[in-house]
Amino acid sequence: MTDAIRAIALFSGGLDSTLAIRIVRDQGILVHALRFQTGFCLVDDRGKPRANPGEIYRTDPSAAGERLGVPVEVVDIYDEYWEILTKPRHGYGSVMNPCIDCRIRMLRIAKEKMAERGARFVFTGEVLGQRPMTQHRRTLRLIEKESGLEGFLLRPLSAKLLDPTVPEKEGWIDREKLLDFSGRSRKSQIRLASALGIEEYPTPAGGCCSLLDPVFASRLVDRLERLGPDERLAREEVHLLKVGRHFRLSPAAKAIVARDEAECRVLHFHARLGWRLEAEEVRGPVALVQGEPTEEDLRLAAAITASYGSGKAASSVRVRIERRGESRTEDVAPLPRERGAALRIE
Repeated sequence: MTDAIRAIALFSGGLDSTLAIRIVRDQGILVHALRFQTGFCLVDDRGKPRANPGEIYRTDPSAAGERLGVPVEVVDIYDEYWEILTKPRHGYGSVMNPCIDCRIRMLRIAKEKMAERGARFVFTGEVLGQRPMTQHRRTLRLIEKESGLEGFLLRPLSAKLLDPTVPEKEGWIDREKLLDFSGRSRKSQIRLASALGIEEYPTPAGGCCSLLDPVFASRLVDRLERLGPDERLAREEVHLLKVGRHFRLSPAAKAIVARDEAECRVLHFHARLGWRLEAEEVRGPVALVQGEPTEEDLRLAAAITASYGSGKAASSVRVRIERRGESRTEDVAPLPRERGAALRIE
């Protein structure tokens, strides 16, 4: 082992980046992993929605780092990500995902970290041909060039299918111990993980970016259309775009209606962001109204909330409306589902 050889890894927590770190670390290289938080990855380290609504914005990388035997540094880029999201130089993918610009920015930060920590190169878990927007040969070269890492960006899982990098040419890493994975199937990665004794990782794809979700993207566009030129969403609002059923009540207000008990807890936790609604006489969900609703908007939201109550059908349901310690009730007729469907943001 040569202690002088250090490298910076981009670590998503998924299977590919996990394998890449293991392959490089097993060659005696000291790895420092970077875990980026954009604000749009809304799952935990195992790929599941966070159960505790108070912990939905923070990633604890310690468990993943301990499993791999490497330090993991969280790099929060939420504030600067808005420029990437709203004005991507290289456009969007299939939904609202600015993947190329996102990757370039992360790698530029990795280059800065490389200098700070005396590392000699950067590596990722990218696989040639795996993702349609960012992992074709031409795009991989573009990202490498625009990040300023030409020659110093290693992709261990596909290295044998790509031109040799400086780390390989200089003998810092053995090219023969790197791999030739390509394509979208992850069967080879799963087999390798089994051979290496790696048992804990998210779903093989490992992706967590909500910008790839068409429903989330529609809700985000709806919200962005109502922001001022210098405004941006708070992290809490971004998370709420992933929760519940969303209804556009008017240009100035919308309602979010929980789909299950866990989402009821989330909306209750964030009740300070708007008006909290809950039916009193039937078992039903919690709803949250955001924006600047009129009284008509609040009654419409109450009718939508009442329509999702369970139990015996009623012509009138009492719904409690609360905000900042103030509370009142409204007796409303449940809104017919077909009328509610016309208001859904999807």
